[in-house]
Amino acid sequence: MPPLPSLSLDCFPNPALRRDLPYGAARSAILGEAALAAARAEITRWPGYQPTPLVALPALAARLGVAAIHYKDEGSRFGLGSFKALGGAYAVARLLAREVGRRAGREIAPADLAEPALRALCADLTVTCATDGNHGRSVAWGARMFGCRCVIYIHATVSDGRRDAIAAYGAEVVRTAGNYDEAVQQADRDARAQGWHVISDTSYPGYMDVPRDVMQGYQLMVEEAARALPEAPTHVFVQAGVGGFAAAVCGYFWERAGGARPVFVVVEPERADCLYQSARAGRPVAVGGELDTLMAGLACGEVSLLAWEVLAQGADAFCRIGDDAAVAVMRLLARPGGADTPIVAGESAVAGLAAAIAAMQDEQARAALGLGPHSRLLFIGSEGDTDPACYAELVGQSGAAVRAAARGAA
Repeated sequence: MPPLPSLSLDCFPNPALRRDLPYGAARSAILGEAALAAARAEITRWPGYQPTPLVALPALAARLGVAAIHYKDEGSRFGLGSFKALGGAYAVARLLAREVGRRAGREIAPADLAEPALRALCADLTVTCATDGNHGRSVAWGARMFGCRCVIYIHATVSDGRRDAIAAYGAEVVRTAGNYDEAVQQADRDARAQGWHVISDTSYPGYMDVPRDVMQGYQLMVEEAARALPEAPTHVFVQAGVGGFAAAVCGYFWERAGGARPVFVVVEPERADCLYQSARAGRPVAVGGELDTLMAGLACGEVSLLAWEVLAQGADAFCRIGDDAAVAVMRLLARPGGADTPIVAGESAVAGLAAAIAAMQDEQARAALGLGPHSRLLFIGSEGDTDPACYAELVGQSGAAVRAAARGAA
């Protein structure tokens, strides 16, 4: 049995936390039960839909000194390898329904887009976005499913493997210079010039509807996990890029449990820590530079304003970890005996678990987060080996080999 890695983190308890604050109408308009019901009705009818596994890890929990660990493994989601399949494709469906309905002169639902006449109208529309990989793959998949054109922008450090995975769904892929946020700006400029429709998971002034749809799609994943848990979690550790994913998880529990919601911890890479820095500043701030982290899906420098509406007073703490911590936990989960069963977890999937391990090894962080032998921890394993070559290089074996070992251990 491999030892638990020795990890460190920077943990900032949120001074703006309001556990006494009701979820409220403003937040419900961003992430609420009615919107989740609409997302559930649409996404669950897509071919290949099934809930992803919620994996209990009692042996790892015992080693860590907590009561329970559950890991929601998104690696099999619609064959795309990550939770992002729920957000980008759903937002494509919603946008096409609005635009095609306007052209057809009537209100339509996403399910109506299968009608031949409406699908023909979809073919005249183009959707676009910038991506670190997974969101763009979801948008490209959604575009192919609903029959519209797609152009995806990737920044300088996105791997060729992730580029090829997007192109496999028929999208035109454009590589830009600079970081993720500069790719977002380029996609927005080109969309304005060409009359395209941006499907972004990042909200900013004047652009809220589509990112809201993206986040509402994510909540289906949280509902699946909550329904499968034997007991409510006491702590939820969630990795964050622009914050939409983290807000979807936090909002789900806040709306339903109020002040009794789990302790909610947002985790970012040290080199892309816009939410951490925003929490310290008490307002959304951007971080610049290369945002050069192995956790490619989290390499974002600007906070989504919609996400901040939920996280600013809903998150208990904001934490940062290094790339070395992510790699160590990827390897831990892949090895027999590291977890209860080998798990393929990509670079951006493990930040939450890495932060929890580090917090249990840090007396001050452990006390600040209220972690102990009665804690029940939930993690969202947001991706599998979405770049198989990168995964194999970091872990020392392929994702296929790890999955084979897991089948053998079952």
